[in-house]
Amino acid sequence: MSQQGPLIVVGSEDREPFGLRLSDLNIFPVVETGWLAASQAVERLRPAAVLVATTEGAGTVFESLAGQLSTMQPYVPLIVANPALPYPDNAIPFSSSEGNFDRLGARLNAALRVRALHATVLRRLVSDPAVRIREPDNDPIQDATILLIGRGTAYPTLSVAFGERLGVIGALSIEAAAKHLNARDLDGIVIGEGFSPRVVDAFLTVLAEDTRFRNLPVAVTTGGLGGTYDLPNLEVISGEPARIVAVFLPLIRQHAFEARLYRTLKSLDAGGLLDPRTDLLTVEAFHCELARAIYQTQSHGGRLSIGRFSLGQKQERPIFDAARILSRLMRRMDFGALQNDGSIIVAFTDTDLRDAHMIARRLSSVMKHTAHSAKRELRLDPQVALTTSLPDDSAKSLLARLNDEAQRAAS
Repeated sequence: MSQQGPLIVVGSEDREPFGLRLSDLNIFPVVETGWLAASQAVERLRPAAVLVATTEGAGTVFESLAGQLSTMQPYVPLIVANPALPYPDNAIPFSSSEGNFDRLGARLNAALRVRALHATVLRRLVSDPAVRIREPDNDPIQDATILLIGRGTAYPTLSVAFGERLGVIGALSIEAAAKHLNARDLDGIVIGEGFSPRVVDAFLTVLAEDTRFRNLPVAVTTGGLGGTYDLPNLEVISGEPARIVAVFLPLIRQHAFEARLYRTLKSLDAGGLLDPRTDLLTVEAFHCELARAIYQTQSHGGRLSIGRFSLGQKQERPIFDAARILSRLMRRMDFGALQNDGSIIVAFTDTDLRDAHMIARRLSSVMKHTAHSAKRELRLDPQVALTTSLPDDSAKSLLARLNDEAQRAAS
């Protein structure tokens, strides 16, 4: 299978296992090089991906190579076999201590799909200069959320270790985990102790058979697996929680970056009206849409209610997490936006105040039970204010009345 650029394999031997395995998989072209010539090979060949067979003898060259790749566009995956900790953020680990290269081709193809998606976004941004999109410039890991499944003594330590870096949804059973999989956009799954090998095997089989979850990064922390699974980003990671986090984090970051690219494409398809970090309307687009909705309501009859969800948060991660929850769960006929003060305003079209109360309660309940505040032990408890449009309302007067309702609710 040819790629849109060569694959570079960096190692210290004449014929590395990565190169041999890629040849067996008919993946080409492949260029093998040593550490001394690696940087020049990357600059000259502009590879589609770089695979590091071993970091032995690399010294500081490995970090320099990772830094060089991190600045290239589109995204260039860096896959490293059994890297020694610590290692760069963009180095995707690949466990091959037992000569297990079965998932190498799938892992590579999954990473190259992210590269192709990034190339598409860059091309669209250049070809649509009139569309103004505020591209996120933060680390994708800040927008990431994982599902932690498990019981026992290791569960709290894993929750804290991951919770210091990203959002964590906990599940004590496989049944609870399945509900979260269907309700949330996740960037990874960590399976801890407390389940029999048969239960883990059944869960992984279900993930592999569902195209929605097949490319999710999955970490199993309880030892070897009983079979092979069509999960390209599956890793078996043992050891202390800090080590599990360090090994698994690059795969989560890559998936969070992929999810951001999909949201950016949706924003481009919508003419720049959607915020790539939330999937909600931008503030400017929301005000325009609200004015149109008020005019339509007054001209043709109907009902319009709006609600403000105040989260009481200053940290970005829980705010954007809550915004993405709302964008996923609210009705397609409704629209909303994340405001500059961290609150979220949602317009409920063709809805009176009583029905708006019922819808808002359901939305705030989901946020309360699935989104965390900056402190891991606390859950978000959104304060909701609602109002409905009057016959002589404008967008400005309706929002002013909503702000008054929010102030009374807060006091």
